[in-house]
Amino acid sequence: MFATILPVALGGAVGALARFLIGLAAPFPFGTLTVNILGSFLMGVAFVFFADKGLDRWALMVTTGVLGGFTTFSTFSLDVLRLYEAGRVSAAGGYVLVSVVLSLVAIFVAVALMRGVQG
Repeated sequence: MFATILPVALGGAVGALARFLIGLAAPFPFGTLTVNILGSFLMGVAFVFFADKGLDRWALMVTTGVLGGFTTFSTFSLDVLRLYEAGRVSAAGGYVLVSVVLSLVAIFVAVALMRGVQG
């Protein structure tokens, strides 16, 4: 298990650092936009590449670690792709809708609550 956890953790650190550096280089909100689009593209490349090569350990380090640390949006995009490819088009669309709407509701509610608590 540790042989899997360590590469994912190290990959996550690399991805988070890359996201941070892109955020410094690009003005708001283009850093986040760049990371989400680039991360989703790279997730597609990695998904096919590692599946074709059977490199499961490397796949976890790159997809869950590096790209997950870089942007969870890439993981969300892969989830949607997997649902779509499994023929679950309605589920994919619902997942997109629910994820985006509830994530936005959650952040607005959290900010309102915290601003109320902090006075």
